[in-house]
Amino acid sequence: MRFRHRAAAGFATLLLPFAGLVGLASPAQAATSATATYAKTQDWGTGFEGKWTVKNTGTTSLSSWTVEWDFPSGTSVSSAWDADVTSSGTHWTAKNKSWNGTLAPGASVSFGFNGAGSGSPANCKLNGGSCDGGSTPGDAAPSAPGTPTASDVTNTSVKLAWSAATDDKGVKNYDVLRDGARVATVTTTSYTDTGLTAGTSYSYTVQARDTADQTGPASGAVAVKTTGGTTDPPPTGDKVKLGYFTEWGVYGRNYHVKNLVTSGSASKITHINYAFGNVKNGQCTVDDTYAAYDKAYTADQSVSGTADTWDQPLRGNFNQLRQLKAKYPHIKVLYSFGGWTYSGGFGQAAQNPAAFAKSCKAVVEDPRWADVFDGIDIDWEYPNACGLTCDTSGAAAFKNLMSALRTEFGSNYLVTAAITADGSSGGKIDAADYGGASQYLNWYNVMTYDYFGAFNAQGPTAPHSPLTSYAGIPQAGFNSADAIAKLKSKGVASNKLLLGIGFYGRGWTGVTQAAPGGSATGAAPGTYEAGIEDYKILKNSCPATGTIAGTAYAYCGNNWWSYDTPATIAGKMAWAKNQGLGGAFFWEFSGDTSNGELVSAINSGLS
Repeated sequence: MRFRHRAAAGFATLLLPFAGLVGLASPAQAATSATATYAKTQDWGTGFEGKWTVKNTGTTSLSSWTVEWDFPSGTSVSSAWDADVTSSGTHWTAKNKSWNGTLAPGASVSFGFNGAGSGSPANCKLNGGSCDGGSTPGDAAPSAPGTPTASDVTNTSVKLAWSAATDDKGVKNYDVLRDGARVATVTTTSYTDTGLTAGTSYSYTVQARDTADQTGPASGAVAVKTTGGTTDPPPTGDKVKLGYFTEWGVYGRNYHVKNLVTSGSASKITHINYAFGNVKNGQCTVDDTYAAYDKAYTADQSVSGTADTWDQPLRGNFNQLRQLKAKYPHIKVLYSFGGWTYSGGFGQAAQNPAAFAKSCKAVVEDPRWADVFDGIDIDWEYPNACGLTCDTSGAAAFKNLMSALRTEFGSNYLVTAAITADGSSGGKIDAADYGGASQYLNWYNVMTYDYFGAFNAQGPTAPHSPLTSYAGIPQAGFNSADAIAKLKSKGVASNKLLLGIGFYGRGWTGVTQAAPGGSATGAAPGTYEAGIEDYKILKNSCPATGTIAGTAYAYCGNNWWSYDTPATIAGKMAWAKNQGLGGAFFWEFSGDTSNGELVSAINSGLS
């Protein structure tokens, strides 16, 4: 995808304000009037999540707090939220943020961090004094309760029950989470959730709290569907219908997971690629952590209709995807790494494929969102060829990387790749062993778009996603049919190939003729980037005036655009079925209309 770039976020972790935080006092107040307690809230072997809770146990307000502790050698903080955390050797210091330093009597505040290693903190100090209180720093958090069981399911309610958690100090209560958001806190091991929507799927987990108010890990999840109501059926047929959801779309585009529901698209797709994870130092990593798992959603913005709380374990896009899967259980979600902007890291990854694969699985299976992802997609642009940067890993590098990913992820995960659609002789398909690598993959997303555009500012004007060749095409092999044929000739099975559709157009300005092949003076104006515009805009601002090679084009004023419409998509889907392809995919959801007419065309054409 040529124009993938991340919008600069610059967002810090958000925390809802505490109602009772009033008054000021000296930072040097005696530490005996406050406590600091520690809990290890998550542990995934090579790392963990820790949480400190500072509580004002005195009778006057605190205006600031500083927590200090020592970690044993080999244990460290890798990232933190809701506090400024620094270190000197093995000694760590956490200071309050500007907005959470004041604590009224009886109030408390928590901050957390991800750590490497497995050690526990020692020698805790709070504002220079002792951290003594009801719990010794380092006390174990409660165990996970048993996975809830559901009974007495009605149109609007469900009864849940679970086996008790254990804790050395005793369990105080349980938090019940619906689709990742807390809906109740109870002292027993059962709860009846009411006020639900008929015919709707929900996911429930439970967490225990001990007498020191430490929260343990979540239980396993139970899926519940209320009776009655009507829901859209899942897509028919066995074809893959996959769309990309962009991480940065929640900013300027204001496009969120819930839009898949309101547009009707969620019932018409089978898979989502979440784009993009980054590749740094030869390893997979989450890119924008705020958008991915920390952004808070209000009730009206969320898929479930329940508002996020400040202390729930998971928020952001990942939690919204979890809620979407509870509502539409047929949808599978893959975490896509790379893209045009982030493909520069694959060269280093290819030097140690096993280590790369291991790092990717650790991200996909992070315990905070392990139930969200069903697989991984690799979008390397391009192995042993040039994209934003040039790669010289060799023809075998891509195959080696795919082999390592399949070995690491096993047969229960989807492993896929988005690949070049350059069908020219000696082009990018010929640069890597896509045929040999296909044995390890469920399918290829063949990027049959961005062939032509205003990156060649003077033209000639040409459809950016031609299905077939045509007289006057600027470059031989730059069309879907030639790309698919070449991949088949290299041994890739037809049902492992998905045809790519762009939900956007590419255009030029300074054009004087309506027919393709005209000269231009530069890129046509676009909302986010010159030369590119969403279909939902173009269908009204510059309606199609003709078709060429199975793709629509439009001439308006002195601008010339090419893009797919519901009609041309119908033709492409018929061609894909005739070729025996595994289905189709598209870049990306936010380019479609508010009622999802392009997604509908793909679904109808493949069903």
